[in-house]
Amino acid sequence: MKLDFRHFADGYVVTAADVQAELARIGHTLKPLEIVVVNTRAGSRYGNPDFVSAGCGMGYEATMYLLERGVRLTGTDAWSWDAPFVHTAKKYGETHDASLIWEGHKAGRDIGYCHIEKMHNLEVLPASGFFISCFPHKIRNASAGWTRAVAIFDDALTASA
Repeated sequence: MKLDFRHFADGYVVTAADVQAELARIGHTLKPLEIVVVNTRAGSRYGNPDFVSAGCGMGYEATMYLLERGVRLTGTDAWSWDAPFVHTAKKYGETHDASLIWEGHKAGRDIGYCHIEKMHNLEVLPASGFFISCFPHKIRNASAGWTRAVAIFDDALTASA
């Protein structure tokens, strides 16, 4: 399923209340092991110099909200799952609060999960009613790699889901 957060300002950190509000808006209840993708607006800037500073990001609280409901794979159209680092760096400079740095990523310390970044065409997906298959490329001795993520629309499958 897809959460649409394109209306948030660049650098905004999504909260659990924001996730709840979006789920209510689209009339969706999360299910364990459901894949959740987040449309931040950054994808519309891909290929432009401002791509790495565009879009919002998922904070610790929002990420934990998903993980506590059984989500284990997430994705985003942005450069990172977290808010663009240029915005986080500014907040850190003002507060010296190191917990702001990669807070969404760090939620994985409490409940393990994987995420995919720089996904394309999320804006054309509906809120739900599709499947995502991920075909990862294994890289020896690396902590990350690339994947081919594919949305699948099958009326027979979605009718029974």
